[in-house]
Amino acid sequence: MATAERRALPPWLKVSLPVGPNVARLKEASRSRGLATVCEEARCPNLAECWGGGTATFMVMGDTCTRGCRFCSVGTALKPPPPDPEEPSKLALTLKEMAVEYAVLTTVCRDDLPDQGASHLAACIRAVKSVCPGMKLEMLLQDFRGDKKLLETVLDSGPDVVAHNVECVERLTSSVRDAKAGYRQSLDVLARAKKYLPKTPTKTSLMLGLGETESELIRSFKDIRSVGVDILTLGQYLKPTGSRHHLPVDRFLPPEEFDRLGELARENGFLYVASGPFVRSSYRAAELFLKGHLEKKSAA
Repeated sequence: MATAERRALPPWLKVSLPVGPNVARLKEASRSRGLATVCEEARCPNLAECWGGGTATFMVMGDTCTRGCRFCSVGTALKPPPPDPEEPSKLALTLKEMAVEYAVLTTVCRDDLPDQGASHLAACIRAVKSVCPGMKLEMLLQDFRGDKKLLETVLDSGPDVVAHNVECVERLTSSVRDAKAGYRQSLDVLARAKKYLPKTPTKTSLMLGLGETESELIRSFKDIRSVGVDILTLGQYLKPTGSRHHLPVDRFLPPEEFDRLGELARENGFLYVASGPFVRSSYRAAELFLKGHLEKKSAA
């Protein structure tokens, strides 16, 4: 099944191998301090492009999640090892050495921890902002099972962009995401983030090719925009190679269909929409747009 699916990949879904001096440098910088990059853990197809350009997204609190979403290649366990207390300082030092102007932090879910890791995430953000004061920092958050106080703990640490992924249309949520997650719960997280930090851009992502209909996508666009989300990314779901647990791809959408759906999304008034087969929640074009947007706001 996995082999047949690989061979069936259409020509627009071919990717370059991640090679080059920047790729090697970023691998060494992260692995030498025991840090995990979502680029590698989630097997992102844009790794060559982003790492070749000297950018990367770091995944904090380790590389093992307490949830078992059927789209995600990150490892799972009921009780992963505790977060590294030195991770905030290691992360800040690594990002300083990388000398990037915009960085993304994402996280595994840690339902096993009393505060689901909120205080650790806040410490990571504060450490990076302290060591790299000029860097724009995006935080891609979990849902904290809807606990707004835990969400606010992270928001109080001062991220420049707040992201949380809805992942898929409402009908497919129960088959795609872990039972602890929820479509409406994710919308509530995004709504609370915008209400709590009204001047901070919010961002979310949808995967396509899971069996959704166009009318369902249009409904999702409206739902997402109704809670104040500024940035939307749309990308192709790709099943991890060789896995029996993960969902099969229902359909590979051609680039021109992504272009059309992107235009439909923009009609809802998003500040920016990135739509394409290789677009992911951490996507360089969207991040460069946000960097420019934040700089213009600061200058104004």
